Amino acid sequence: MCTTCKTIFHSQRVYKSRCNLYKTQIFKETSSSSSWICYLQKRKRNYRIKNGKQNMPHFFINSNQITNKEITISDKENYQHIARSLRARAGEKLLLIDEQQIQYETTIMSISGSKIVAEINKSYPSKRFLDFELDLAQSPLRSDAQGTIIEKATELGVSTIFPIMTDNCSVNKSVIEKKIQKWQKIMHESSKQCERAIEPECHTLSTLDKILKEQKFDKVIVFCERIADKTIRDSFKSRPINKGDRVLVVIGPEGGFSQKEFNYFEAQNLEMLTLGDLILRAETAVIVALGNIIYEYSNFNK
Repeated sequence: MCTTCKTIFHSQRVYKSRCNLYKTQIFKETSSSSSWICYLQKRKRNYRIKNGKQNMPHFFINSNQITNKEITISDKENYQHIARSLRARAGEKLLLIDEQQIQYETTIMSISGSKIVAEINKSYPSKRFLDFELDLAQSPLRSDAQGTIIEKATELGVSTIFPIMTDNCSVNKSVIEKKIQKWQKIMHESSKQCERAIEPECHTLSTLDKILKEQKFDKVIVFCERIADKTIRDSFKSRPINKGDRVLVVIGPEGGFSQKEFNYFEAQNLEMLTLGDLILRAETAVIVALGNIIYEYSNFNK
């Protein structure tokens, strides 16, 4: 019997309804052990080992879970992920981060039926965030493309995503409102994967006019196709982004902005920039725009 997933194997084959593994894919847990582990679980465990070092899975915690030099994980989501999905064991490493952006390198001490106790080996302020606040106001796209935008924007350090209705938006308002929770979950998972210090937030559906009235920004950049001729670099030369600034990037839908919306941008004196001569898909434009802003910021603040 496999000591991890309890697969029962007999002579030439291993019988289990969900994986149907063969005996050739059963391994000894260690070279000196008499215990066996199936290929499925060996692969799950080995993916965390890179160049002889364990790749520490990343999870968000609250500082009230810390007692002396121990962290107790009892919330259902993190417990299920660590104990069930990853099948972690005592002695394995976890990377945890609290709401104060303090990162903890820990070792699992014990896993019971309802909680995980980990010992703190090292703690330090996280550096996985931008020096300025980068927000995105974007007209939602159809399902898969929008999921990609949410994921990549999170990886690129966006703090807040504002879904906005525009004249040419191809997604129904009621559909967008139902997707907000799903998008927040994508942001949560992506934040864990790229070890972000702060989990970003996805706001409810709104309009750009309402956002600008309710929120304060140091710089608002609207990316437009065909109309604008000023680039991101030109913008930084005239008015660079400084440390601590709050910047809002506005991206339109597949059909672009309407003439009415262009008139609004001009009336509000918003900065309209181009991403070049090429016509980009909306999801590509988001990634290119955010990436270029971060790149130019790093150049101007060396």
